[in-house]
Amino acid sequence: MAVPAGSEPVLSGLAGTVVALEVAVGDPVHTGQTVALVDVMKMEQAVASAVEGTVVALAASVGDQVEESTPLLHVAPGAVAAPRELGSEAKPGTLRPELAAIEARHRETLDAGRPEAVARRHAVGHRTARENIADLVDPGSFSEYGALALAAQHRRRSHEELVAASPADGLIVGTATINFEAAGKEAARALVLAYDWTVFAGTQGALSHRKAERAFELAERLRLPVVLFAEGGGGRPGDERPGPTGFGMTTFQRFGRLSALVPLIGIASRYCFAGNAALLGCCDVIIATTDAAIGMGGPAMVEAGGLGRPRPEEIGPAASQARDGVVDVLVADDEEAVAVARRYLSYLQGRTAEWEAADQLRLREAVPANRRRGYKVRELLTTLCDSDSVLELRAQFGRGILTALARVEGRPIGVLANDPLHLGGAIEAEAADKAAQFLQLCSARGLPILSLCDTPGFLVGIEAEEGGHVRHCSRLFVAAANLEVPLLTIVTRKAYGLGAQAMAGGSFSAPQLIVSWPTGEFGGMAPEGYVRLAFAKELAAIADEDERRAEGERLVEEVHERGQALNLAEHFELDEVIDPADSRGWIVRALEAAAP
Repeated sequence: MAVPAGSEPVLSGLAGTVVALEVAVGDPVHTGQTVALVDVMKMEQAVASAVEGTVVALAASVGDQVEESTPLLHVAPGAVAAPRELGSEAKPGTLRPELAAIEARHRETLDAGRPEAVARRHAVGHRTARENIADLVDPGSFSEYGALALAAQHRRRSHEELVAASPADGLIVGTATINFEAAGKEAARALVLAYDWTVFAGTQGALSHRKAERAFELAERLRLPVVLFAEGGGGRPGDERPGPTGFGMTTFQRFGRLSALVPLIGIASRYCFAGNAALLGCCDVIIATTDAAIGMGGPAMVEAGGLGRPRPEEIGPAASQARDGVVDVLVADDEEAVAVARRYLSYLQGRTAEWEAADQLRLREAVPANRRRGYKVRELLTTLCDSDSVLELRAQFGRGILTALARVEGRPIGVLANDPLHLGGAIEAEAADKAAQFLQLCSARGLPILSLCDTPGFLVGIEAEEGGHVRHCSRLFVAAANLEVPLLTIVTRKAYGLGAQAMAGGSFSAPQLIVSWPTGEFGGMAPEGYVRLAFAKELAAIADEDERRAEGERLVEEVHERGQALNLAEHFELDEVIDPADSRGWIVRALEAAAP
């Protein structure tokens, strides 16, 4: 065809088939305006005009095969009228239908789209799973995975029913930051999972297992701490599974493997049974509301086993689980549970810049002058550590040893302390187990350990030896011998026998620092017992009862004097005898000397 004089060609720029011409002869075109569509490998590509002017000739037709240099039309250059107003469907801020549909589905997934479910949840005095997550994470930091997943029950229910009944398949999963302002970006990273009681009673569905596996794989790969809201039952009946049992799932195996790699924080609210309880039990720390019930089998499983028809709240009530050492921190409600979780994570996120402490002169009077008088070790600890920094774990279990997380000049530490108001500070089986597990936790999470020793030793007696006492107590030596964090020991008063060695990591040469307050007293056993055994014949030879008692007391005092802290320091069995008011300084200097 003849090319009109003075016109410029609009080239295809692509090799393919012309499927549409968007302009005709006489039409105005603007620079960048689409003038044709060319099919390239089954994809339609737009061809834009490089010139402004009027179309004076078409050089191709629909169906033509063109190359990159093939002209499609010719344009006479020149100014043309402004382009017509775009249609309403292309106006900024207007959603295309497919995006509008996705946003509608997301609204149905969120609490705002489920007012009846939210009302039922609030009626039992608890927040929704999404409300708990919103309170836990930093604002705007939560990125959810799998929000559009539905229960695998397509053969039983319509799509509309599943959308309404099973948002996110009952498991909300996502990454977030927690305590970002205090900890910084790297330390604040976390993974959050929350089983949703409003979706089939929090049961674990086929897709929610896949979501959990995906989440745990991310946590392992990215080394993300995990916060788990574990409320609900076990496997969900009625879901379509790939096999008869679903035993090929890796949820529990993957979560268990995380225990060696990252912090795991579990929160139990209301009913937590079967699979949810199994995940909860893998956590480093378990926080539970007072109305929680936690058990490896819920009411349905109990009834199926022919073991009665209990109410849910009768199975593993939180109060008994706290006494048995299952629950680390018992709280009043969801709000407090989230606050404790944030606080627990803060100890693992490093040092704080600001801190306050009580008057340390009070420590000089913390231990009574009367060596037989008990005292409140918790008050001593709150005075010694930064104000409002002590978080006690498993307070109702193994009461002979207090275990807590705390701070000294902003530095996070783990604390072991004998409680002289319980069995005189003697270490029984439960306390040894509790202390051993706490040492392992601190070592795994990189927390230095402060041991406050005031013990007459391991508990002895016929009853004490029942229930595997030897095995339980020896675990304390095994855990201490394998610590990978600094251990600092301060003897506040009694340090007798194997129990004292256990509180010092198995040997007085094991701690990075071992010092005593002036009230410290030491020996292979308490002076009374030593005199009773070592001087039995001599005392028995004294006929007069008053003289025998007086001689026994004299010998006890003599043995006690030999075991004074000053005497041990003179023989260099201690690093130093210190003023109790200087304890914080000794702790800080020891931590500063330790490798990060």
